[in-house]
Amino acid sequence: MNFQQFSGTVTSISDFQISTNDENRGCYQLFSVDSGYGNVVNFVIEPETYFIDHEMVAVGDRVTGFYDANAPVPLIYPPQYRAIVMTKEHPYQNVKVDFFNSQLISSDGSLMLNISSGTEIVLENGQSFNHNPINRNLIVTYGPTTRSIPAQTTPFKIIVIC
Repeated sequence: MNFQQFSGTVTSISDFQISTNDENRGCYQLFSVDSGYGNVVNFVIEPETYFIDHEMVAVGDRVTGFYDANAPVPLIYPPQYRAIVMTKEHPYQNVKVDFFNSQLISSDGSLMLNISSGTEIVLENGQSFNHNPINRNLIVTYGPTTRSIPAQTTPFKIIVIC
């Protein structure tokens, strides 16, 4: 996957119909997110969309949505992406969703992870991940970083995307 992100304020939340039958009614939503600079993105929220810390999102919240830039999208405006991960923005907490190589450096080369004994490493379902998280797609929550290139951090939590 080629993870990209878009941040902004949620301006509306509505049901998103994916079929004509009622079995999926209410299971899919559309979040409209405005960057504040004239850019708007609609995120399709599916039952599989991972919400950091399982937080509830409401209109007016600042969020960041992560999506696969290689996935097909309809040619409409505003752009509409399938959200893989959503997070509410919090001071002192950063989130990175990316592939991390054998040295735990993100695919864009901007972040290197230094795992400590206090770093929680789990699967998306919350269960422990008891292997090395190298060469995997990861959701990483972290605080301060060094000013080096790549920036280094000791993450609070790593969620392994299987």
